[in-house]
This record gives sequence, C-alpha cells and structure tokens, in this order.
Amino acid sequence: MANIEAETVLVFLNGTGRVTAYWVKKYRVLSGFYRFALARGFVKSVPLPHSIPELAAPAFVPYIYSHTELKRLLDAVPAACAGRVPIDAYVFRALLLLLYGAGLRISEAVSLNRGDVDLDHTCLIVQGTKFYKSRLVPLGTDLTQVMGNYVGKRHDHHSSAADSPFFCFRDGARLSKSAVRSAFRRLRAKAGVVREGGARQQPRLHDLRHSAAVHRLVAWYRSGADLDDLLPKLATYLGHVNLAATQHYLTMTPDLLHEASLRFERYAMENDHD
Repeated sequence: MANIEAETVLVFLNGTGRVTAYWVKKYRVLSGFYRFALARGFVKSVPLPHSIPELAAPAFVPYIYSHTELKRLLDAVPAACAGRVPIDAYVFRALLLLLYGAGLRISEAVSLNRGDVDLDHTCLIVQGTKFYKSRLVPLGTDLTQVMGNYVGKRHDHHSSAADSPFFCFRDGARLSKSAVRSAFRRLRAKAGVVREGGARQQPRLHDLRHSAAVHRLVAWYRSGADLDDLLPKLATYLGHVNLAATQHYLTMTPDLLHEASLRFERYAMENDHD
C-alpha cells in the first residue's frame, strides 16, 4: 500500500470517461481509507489529488412535446394567466402558438413589432436575429388565421402603430423574455407536463422550437418527402447558418425513430436484388 503512487491512483479515479459524480464517490472512499491508514502509520503520505475537478455538466436533452401535451398547455393558459400575472391569456396563447407554429426563438417573438407581421402576405419579418440577420418567415393558413384573430383582440387594447410591440403586457409594454419564461413555468405546472430529473431538466419554453422541427421532420418522413431537399430549407426557415445547427434540434424521439426505420426498411426492400 505504501508503494502506490499518485499517478496510479489518478488513473483509477479517471477511468476511461469524463469526470462524473462516480469519480467523486471513488475519491471520497479512498480519502477515508487513506485517513485511516495515515493515522495508524501504515502510510506516510496520501497519493490523492489535492482538489476535486469540476464535474462535467450533463448534456441537456431537449424535450419534445407530444401533440397531446401541447393541447394541455394551451388549455391551461387561462389558469396560468389568472390573478396578478401581467400577461393576458389571449396574448400568451398567441405567443405560444407562434413559437411552435413558426419555430421562433423567444427573443425573436418578443422583439416583433406590429409592422413586422404582414398577414396580407402571410409572413413575418424577423429582424436582428441571433446571428444579426433578418429573414422572412412564411406563415401557414391556420397560423395566419390565429394571428389575425389575435390582432383583432390586440387592436381593442393596444396601439396599432407599426413600431408598437406585437406582444404586450397588460400595460402595453413589450413582453420580456424573463416574464414569459416565468409564466411558462407556471403553465407547465398547471398542465402537468414534467419529466424525471431536477428543476434544470424540466421542459423549457425553447423546447417548443425543438418540437416544431421534430414534428415537421416526422410529417415529412410519413409523407415520403425528399429530406435531402427539405432539410436545408428547414435550416433556412429556422434561421440557422448551416445544416449542422438544425441537426441539433432533431432529437431522436420514438416517432422519429419509427418513421426513420420504416423508411430504411422500404429503401432496403426496393434495393434488395438478391
């Protein structure tokens, strides 16, 4: 035991992967063991590192909302906006539908002005995005109708000037990202949408964007669409600078795995000439 060198102990602690909580457990067991040995004279020194390295944070896995969960979230909007919450339910509902339906970032949605929403031409003008570029975002028929209904209600309460914020608090001020995220945490609790893990692992507002991308990909798989042609278009629609950024959004869900498997099986059968 006295001949065990610090390098040997470090190799044992590090193992073959990254530093995890298991590293800390091994370190603490060995630390107790060596304190015992040192107190009784079995060793003259402790061959352990003097400090515990910072643990590698586990990668966050985006949460893909099911269509049932999306409906539960929308149904719970009135309850989440009740009381002293400074966001009207009709505003919050329209915001959520736009985040999902157009795949917007929350920063892009709250930055929209009334003049950026062109319902006549069924598109949004998203200005000053994450990569400091502006882009046009086409709106589908259903989403355009939803936004049209929202604009009608909004006109009754707030300014219709082109430079006025499209999404407002009750007092007419522009919605803030922090307030929307706070309201979404209440909404998620009201709707009972949770997953295993601590508070940091819970579904986020930003996961609406991930869900939009994955649901679109599943629909394309099911329709037999040409993904090589459509994925670059999806990247452009989401405002990504390259396809790799879009691939980050395409979390493999059971539906996506199933549809990808079915497509591969069809491909294999069509190309099996043996």
